[in-house]
Amino acid sequence: MNFVTIDFETANYARKSACSVGMVKYQNGKKVDTFYSLIRPPKLYIRPDFTAIHGLTAEDVKDAPTFVELWDSHICQFLDDLPVAAHNAHFDIGVLLATLEWHGIRSPDLLYFCSLQLARRTWPSFKSHALSDLAKKFNIEYKAHHALDDAETCGKIILMAAENYKSTNLQELLRSANRKMMMVKGTRIEQLSQDEINQLLAAVGAKPLDDDGAIDFGEEDDNAYSL
Repeated sequence: MNFVTIDFETANYARKSACSVGMVKYQNGKKVDTFYSLIRPPKLYIRPDFTAIHGLTAEDVKDAPTFVELWDSHICQFLDDLPVAAHNAHFDIGVLLATLEWHGIRSPDLLYFCSLQLARRTWPSFKSHALSDLAKKFNIEYKAHHALDDAETCGKIILMAAENYKSTNLQELLRSANRKMMMVKGTRIEQLSQDEINQLLAAVGAKPLDDDGAIDFGEEDDNAYSL
């Protein structure tokens, strides 16, 4: 089970205002690498109410690398053409795309899925599927809204869901949970056909989906902060 989890924190409500990023790489279901960095946002200002969420101030990020510097030196290589997951992926993938667009960088083709949607399918009786509540439920200790901790906890939730379904790879997991892989093509977010998914899975040595496939994502939390 190979994938990368990602989490962004932002300076304000603008998706292009990323001020930190955390990523964790998993291979064969094991954590093999991590990356964390502060990011200097386009405008060196962080709203006080956002500081109250993630604890970061303009002083913290004033000497941090820009997103462009991190993209070229670390982020793009870390993603390594692997499927990407985030908790409320609509937010984090939105931040990634908005920040790339702001800096005039074309997005790579990117497979992604949402651990929030996966958790809702896996544990439907839970009152809340926010990352902090899932962490409490499963006795996972972490610092909420620290990008690296969020990314690592996201990965733990995915692996727990895989264990719940007895899935050994991502396509089995998503099919069992009635979720579907999504894809960013350039700067456009599209649903993949089963043939397209199978072509991409074959490229990374994974088994194709069965004919019944999996159903589409439901509505995501469009106006939610990273949960």
